[in-house]
Amino acid sequence: MNLEELRIDCAMKQKKGLHFILASIIIWGMVAIIHKLDMPILTKNLWTFCVTAPLLPLAYGISKLIGVKFSDTANPLNKLGMLFSMNQLLYLLIAMWVYPTVPDKMVMVIAMIFGAHLLPYSWLYRSITYTVMAILIPMSALIMGNLFEAYILAIVMMIFEVIFSLALMVEVKREMEVYHVD
Repeated sequence: MNLEELRIDCAMKQKKGLHFILASIIIWGMVAIIHKLDMPILTKNLWTFCVTAPLLPLAYGISKLIGVKFSDTANPLNKLGMLFSMNQLLYLLIAMWVYPTVPDKMVMVIAMIFGAHLLPYSWLYRSITYTVMAILIPMSALIMGNLFEAYILAIVMMIFEVIFSLALMVEVKREMEVYHVD
């Protein structure tokens, strides 16, 4: 397979990472609940870090429900996709610094990191949806995070993730028809 064929194969077998985006809806919902509760901000932030931890098992479970091959070692580009994800872990060091330093802005920073880490997937999955969301989410998070409480931002993130998921479903369906993928 040439590079374009590998990209198409990766995008179709992974359904453009839809399982991770669907899992993030659940994560942002938990973040919204946490930040609506009456507890100290540092406790909310600690719980926020805790509820992001099950992203991988949630995505794995969702992948089984929607028919995504979670790990495909046959396509070398899947390793690249994993590298893109691991990069986000390094960015979380910024959020860890924000946690005690500017605690009221931690959710905003996490949202910006999440959004920005999507950009390389726009190339990998050949996806305009990823491009748009990689720009829209960090910019919106910066504005919303400075104007509203964290739980409002988390709710907005849930809405973005629902829209993102629906747009990815349309992209995947369209490309499966074009490339005659079952």
